[in-house]
Amino acid sequence: MALFIDSKSRRNLVTIKDNGEYHTHTGPIPFNLVIDEEEGVRVKTTGGAVYMVVRPTLAEFVLKMKRGAQVIYPKDLGPILMRADVFPGAKVLESGVGSGALSMAMLRAGAEITGYEIREDFAATAQDNVQSFLGPDASSRFQVEVRDVYEGIDQTGLDRVVLDLPEPWSVVKHAERALRPGGIFLAYLPSIIQVSQLRDALADSAFEMETTVEIMERGWHVEGRAVRPDHRMVGHTGFLTHARLFRA
Repeated sequence: MALFIDSKSRRNLVTIKDNGEYHTHTGPIPFNLVIDEEEGVRVKTTGGAVYMVVRPTLAEFVLKMKRGAQVIYPKDLGPILMRADVFPGAKVLESGVGSGALSMAMLRAGAEITGYEIREDFAATAQDNVQSFLGPDASSRFQVEVRDVYEGIDQTGLDRVVLDLPEPWSVVKHAERALRPGGIFLAYLPSIIQVSQLRDALADSAFEMETTVEIMERGWHVEGRAVRPDHRMVGHTGFLTHARLFRA
């Protein structure tokens, strides 16, 4: 996969194939101009327009990839990895897999993931995205079951339970039995009303050290001496709530 970036910084995710070409409004770009070249190459269309070509980062891929469900945005993926403390070899139960954006971030960090997803088409899309971007090693650490996490978690001794679904409070008791002592429970929620209900459930459980945060991201316009915040910013997307399991 490659990003083709035009003179206006518009980015297009393209799958490179032998003997193929990328079509633009100023003419095609034969893929043989890109294959076996180093990243950062500049190529021209038949009409003379210049495109820069690089491999996509994970953050760029999740915004352009095939999706069935709304993805968690990069500004939240990094904080989730840190607050859930995802480490190489961590045994993670993820539910609400969706299109696999969070799955890929945790797999890139070295986790071993069992996913519960109630929609078979979402499960298939997530597995396809993991395979296409991260390859067979990550795919071998990513198992998705089409099932409802609200009905229970079969795994035990888990290091982390990470959720992106509407009613995570219904999973709290299941997570108590599935996590090892000291394990981390993390939920991503769009509404503060949902957060309040989750925090009530956590307060009535064996979890402690509950924390809820919201991540904001503001870009800056920097052009010569014109330096100011961007007119638009990525504001609210979701709340991250996490807690750790203690044994009596």
